[in-house]
Amino acid sequence: MSNTQQRIIAGIIMAAIGGGIAFLQWMGLPAVRISGVLIILFMIVEYIMALRRAGRARFVAHRTSFVVFLIWLILMLCAINVVGTRPWVVLLLLMTICAADIGAWFFGRMFGGDKMWERLSSGKTWSGQIAGILCGTFAAVMYGLLGADVFMPQLMWIGISVSLMSQYGDLTASWIKRQLGIKDFGTILPGHGGVLDRFDGWIYALPLVWLVML
Repeated sequence: MSNTQQRIIAGIIMAAIGGGIAFLQWMGLPAVRISGVLIILFMIVEYIMALRRAGRARFVAHRTSFVVFLIWLILMLCAINVVGTRPWVVLLLLMTICAADIGAWFFGRMFGGDKMWERLSSGKTWSGQIAGILCGTFAAVMYGLLGADVFMPQLMWIGISVSLMSQYGDLTASWIKRQLGIKDFGTILPGHGGVLDRFDGWIYALPLVWLVML
């Protein structure tokens, strides 16, 4: 099975799980909050396991970066515990990040151009970043139009900020993996890497939304 097929199958499974979570939330259960907490907890466990695989020498060489990143993941756990109480905010966050991710990947491949930080991620281009921001912002604005049937300018600024932060979260995860000497944090999601690889767009975007809510 090719990597693309694995990504498609894993994507379908994740979409089905997301639908189940939405149904449980509609039934009155705090499914969004619980699932968000579980995702962040799994990210923390996955990261700790990656640190163990990397060995003592690498940990000692980059211990400050590794410890700061672990503390940041714990901060994300606090953030999702608050943001998860408002499911519509989590949905907005997911829609914006997914649109930014897909837009950056598709248009980055289509237009190519100069690399952002080739040492960290050879596939990231400036054209992809700009396209990702535009696509993420469009998704955020459409969320307001479809949900409330009104244009909300604040969603445009949230879309820009979340789209940008999600891409830098991706780059941060790539940098940490480079320090660890690994390609993926885990193998639980075939074609996508680990849970931390899949949700690295949350690294800065989630605390940003938490800060806005506060």
